[in-house]
Amino acid sequence: MTEEVQKHSVHTLVFRSLKRTHDMFISEQGNPPIRDDKSDTLWRKLKLIDEYGPVKDLPKDDGVKKQQTNDVIRPYGESTWPENPEISVQGTHPFPSGPGVQLTDTTGKQADPSSSGSMEMMLYEQNRQTNIPSGASVHEIRQNAGHTERTDPVSKSMVSVTVGQQQMLVPRKAPTMPKPQWHPPWKLYRVISGHLGWVRCIAVEPGNEWFVTGAGDRVIKIWDLATGTLKLSLTGHISTVRGVAVSPRQPYLFSCGEDKQVKCWDLEYNKTIRHYHGHLSAVYSLDIHPTIDVLLTCGRDATVRCWDMRTKACVHTMVGHQNTVAVVKCQASEPQVISGSHDCTIRLWDLAAGRSKVTLTNHKKSVRAVALHPTQYTFGSASPDNIKQWKFPDGNFIQNLSGHNAIINCLGLNSDNVLVSAADNGTMHFWDWRTGYNYQRLQAAAQPGSIDSEAGIFAVEFDHSGTRLITAEADKTIKIYKEDDSATEDSHPINWRPDILKKKRY
Repeated sequence: MTEEVQKHSVHTLVFRSLKRTHDMFISEQGNPPIRDDKSDTLWRKLKLIDEYGPVKDLPKDDGVKKQQTNDVIRPYGESTWPENPEISVQGTHPFPSGPGVQLTDTTGKQADPSSSGSMEMMLYEQNRQTNIPSGASVHEIRQNAGHTERTDPVSKSMVSVTVGQQQMLVPRKAPTMPKPQWHPPWKLYRVISGHLGWVRCIAVEPGNEWFVTGAGDRVIKIWDLATGTLKLSLTGHISTVRGVAVSPRQPYLFSCGEDKQVKCWDLEYNKTIRHYHGHLSAVYSLDIHPTIDVLLTCGRDATVRCWDMRTKACVHTMVGHQNTVAVVKCQASEPQVISGSHDCTIRLWDLAAGRSKVTLTNHKKSVRAVALHPTQYTFGSASPDNIKQWKFPDGNFIQNLSGHNAIINCLGLNSDNVLVSAADNGTMHFWDWRTGYNYQRLQAAAQPGSIDSEAGIFAVEFDHSGTRLITAEADKTIKIYKEDDSATEDSHPINWRPDILKKKRY
């Protein structure tokens, strides 16, 4: 006869389970861990070598007999040397003088009037190497009757130098921004109307005679750069055109749009000759490789795709971004492909392998624009939090350009080191690329009848001479800016003073 199972409530069962767990595991919690003397000794030796390896040996001194000091912890400032105030060891390490300082070739001995002064006379090697000019004034050299001014040994606010037999401290100047190069101000000189929707993209042809725009009215238009007259309209997209590019080697124009299509137009016949199928969603940007016949596109499916221009084959589908890829750029040198995404990252791609080489995660908001410098091996990226400068090939951070507090849609950069950033609210900031100085700010004038929300700028492009700037705007116009020829450094001085550099924020 089987025993009847006693039924308990769920509350009782859970409580019993908790009690069993408590009794099983809590019993050892109050006991201190068992100390293993051998392991403890080994740990102390490793810690000694790891943290004090460079300075654990006593200084070697010819002819001077060292006395053994008691193993007692002494307060800071109290000498642990034998009571011989005539000798102090001066090394090149950022540690106080004492039994822990290792002698080097540049170590010397000198009389020290204070037994505690030797504790405060060691600074970094770079500070010891600083030279004082022969005609330095009293204000430039701080000394206190042979006794060194008390300063934190690793402080960078004072520079330690040696003049004769005296150890001096000289105030170090705070780093300042170098003086920016003067650039003439930019002014609006032409407004072109013709599109029936937001103008989203611009490309200037290699001969610098005409330029192309794409817009929300699904039409691609070709304009004469000198006169601003319409030369040609191309229809075929069934949704907003988001990217255009003109090939420097063939009579081809490439376009992409929110209809998932990437098209190749033959400008001799003014018609579409190829379609590149593969994107699963809207295509937001495209670029042509400068030396190889491949086309790079990116879009809302979070991929960057590499296409063979002639065969229409998708050579690589470069995955890794976690959100919409807003911009892609190509260059001849490594890394050949750079992309910016709404996942707040920038990726540098190995085009041969189709893999990401470097991922830059410094931005905290969506990266909507990237601009490559025409002559330097650098590039800039824009996000609502900051504009950042980077160095190829590893994406080393250079500096932040702060102050354009808006959603920056596009960047333009010319060979005169002028960087322009344009935003959703119609503001344009002009920067000196080398120093990051913002020397001009413009507010784009919306067309009469436009609402405030149509002040946005979606694309900027310098012509190949770098003297004209073309903008694509939400008021359905194209605006062309040029440098003011009549401006001089005297008539338009830069409002600059050498501000102290703030700490760089990555």
